[in-house]
Amino acid sequence: MTTYLTQELNLPLVKASNILTNFKGLAAFTPLVGALIADSFAGRFLTIIASSILYELGLVSIILSAILPGLQPPHCPAQENCKEASKLQLWVLYTSLLLTSLGLGGLRPCIVTFAADQLGMSKREMESRNWNFFNWYFFCLEFASLAALTFVVYIQEHVGWGWGLGIPALAMALSITVFIVGSSYYKKQKPEGSPLIRLAQVIGAALRKRKEVAPADPGVLYENNELDAAISSNGRLLHTNQFKWFDKAAVVTDTDNPYSNPPNLWRLSTVHRVEELKSIVRMLPIWASGILPITAYSHQESFSIQQARTMDRSLSPSFKIPPATMSSFEIISILIGLLLYEQLFVPFARRFTKKLNGITSLQRIGMGYAISIFGTLAAALVEIKRRGVAANHDLIGNPAAIIPISVFWLVPQYWIQGTALALITVGRIEFFYDQAPESMRSTSASFFWIAIALGNYTGTLMVSLIHEYTGKGGGKNWIPNRNLNNGRLEYYYLFVSGLQLANLIYYMICTKFYTYKALEEVSEGGMEAGDAELTTNRTPSGSMGDGHDNGETMK
Repeated sequence: MTTYLTQELNLPLVKASNILTNFKGLAAFTPLVGALIADSFAGRFLTIIASSILYELGLVSIILSAILPGLQPPHCPAQENCKEASKLQLWVLYTSLLLTSLGLGGLRPCIVTFAADQLGMSKREMESRNWNFFNWYFFCLEFASLAALTFVVYIQEHVGWGWGLGIPALAMALSITVFIVGSSYYKKQKPEGSPLIRLAQVIGAALRKRKEVAPADPGVLYENNELDAAISSNGRLLHTNQFKWFDKAAVVTDTDNPYSNPPNLWRLSTVHRVEELKSIVRMLPIWASGILPITAYSHQESFSIQQARTMDRSLSPSFKIPPATMSSFEIISILIGLLLYEQLFVPFARRFTKKLNGITSLQRIGMGYAISIFGTLAAALVEIKRRGVAANHDLIGNPAAIIPISVFWLVPQYWIQGTALALITVGRIEFFYDQAPESMRSTSASFFWIAIALGNYTGTLMVSLIHEYTGKGGGKNWIPNRNLNNGRLEYYYLFVSGLQLANLIYYMICTKFYTYKALEEVSEGGMEAGDAELTTNRTPSGSMGDGHDNGETMK
């Protein structure tokens, strides 16, 4: 899309990068809406189907933008004095991006949780598999991305944008058909009302009883297993000592009628529902730590592609690597990182930690945050080298010139960033799925994408401000619109490296004080037929614990 906007629609680099970042931000914010629809009334299955159709309409509309002559400006190979796309042409683009964003709103939070529901993600079920579902899910996702960044990008560059955009549309249509055909085999969890309303009810009840004193003995707080059965099929959340102010919502007073079915939930909440709210509140600081890394990375892909366009991309006298294909090195790094992590690192770490996943999801995320800093530092060093070669060959003032430096100098920054993403992406989605209340897993998965949305919007603001103010007072603009050689992109990379370092320090503080949820699980096994084993699990489910836990197990 960076290539399409800058080469086909003739948009300036900063404007094109901001459009894509805003699109990525919107596409990362809509999952909250899609997740609430799925968790509240539609269910994940129907939400996936409806969202897939919207996404397909978006793909079809962008094909029309690419193949109809009236929807494109005059071609401008020299990239000087180009006529930009008109408002009408841009609005067709915006419409297609909006439809795909709405489609992604239902797909992103529901597909991964729907797939996990088919397998079962309780501690007993995970131990029986001895492999990590989220690793393999993202491995398949990145493998598909690799196909897009090699085969599809090659078609776009050498055959045309009609076919280059048509192939993803055909693939999406096929995927919708296959998904519907398999519908009779799926486990479909029934939605149990809006999770936001339940959270609001707990807050409302606590506010009404703000003058009450929470009891020292949590055993006297209100519980109703029958009322909570539909939202706790995998086990009830147990009382924790954090955020005890919310416990007031479960205090039974003389004005309450706990024997009514159901009670007035705006006045009286169960312990399980109070703990749902506590779980979400505990996750928020960890969630917030994902915003700045996305801010730092939001424009790096666009800028790296523009760097690649100025470098020697020849593999033979007749073949050049398309600039967008350079992102495939990041995908390959992710694929190799996921395989090595699953096959080598986890068994090795398990010997020492005795944890099912080797290390906890929080430790995995922290490792990724630390590695990503080196990715942007490598990008800064490569940009210094690239501009130095351009200056030595007197090519600074020529935006269309090919600088005699191999494009493979960009591989280290892609490789390091891919390794970091293999740790961060899987770790964060695993953390949100594991620590969210089971009735809010789609909503919790959307948190992952909302952090991406806020990071992209913040990145847009940051790049716009840097572009506007760095060129004032006679200084060089760090991020010029047309001629990257006249900029100081390395300063931008060093700046975002500092942001990432500050975020890593913040994240380490958050994890030190994080408390995992306490879950009472009912599992079969080890007893006579017809009996069940009740396990109250106060350690992190899936053996993912590096925060505080209560260390208590009862059978």
